[in-house]
Amino acid sequence: MSKNLSFIPPRLKPWQALTALMVVGVIVLSSGADKSSIQTNLFSIQPAIAQRITPGDVWQQVYQQLPNLPRENKYISKENGKVAENNTLVNRLIKYHIYTKGRAPIYRLDWKLTLADYLGANEIIYDTSYPGNDSLRENPLEGDRKAISRLTRSQRDALVQVLVNIFNPTSQNTLSPNSNTTANPSTSTTPQPPQRGGAELLK
Repeated sequence: MSKNLSFIPPRLKPWQALTALMVVGVIVLSSGADKSSIQTNLFSIQPAIAQRITPGDVWQQVYQQLPNLPRENKYISKENGKVAENNTLVNRLIKYHIYTKGRAPIYRLDWKLTLADYLGANEIIYDTSYPGNDSLRENPLEGDRKAISRLTRSQRDALVQVLVNIFNPTSQNTLSPNSNTTANPSTSTTPQPPQRGGAELLK
């Protein structure tokens, strides 16, 4: 028995197994590195967009394309006691969407969900975390809710489309001609697919 057992190690099978394990290890390590690099590239897309476009730039472009949108910029600054003219409805809407809720700025559905928040049809907007609460003497949330609720459906659609076009310029190739003209209630937009969730309540 002992002679038979002592004869097993010289066989090639253990070495073959060891070689196979080494090969598998190399494959796993290399594939793991590839997945990591792929994930890094994917997760870097959104920060790249954020670095290229800032909310301060976007809200001005929105009002240039939709001049009839309410500005809601008569609030007094806590810092200097003057009217904060640059603290607009769209500025706060963008900050709430991107920073407070962490939603992507390049998708129509995400913007519709944000508008649904303002209309009380989706998620709760908390006073303490709403943009402007820490910098303005009066929290603008209630006024912003009323301003959004007064918009017609076509105006909301136009606002959503303009925001998507600005953050994702490639979308303008097919969608912008119908949504970047005016902010009038009669503004028509490209037919959209049925939305799900809270966005359906925007109808």
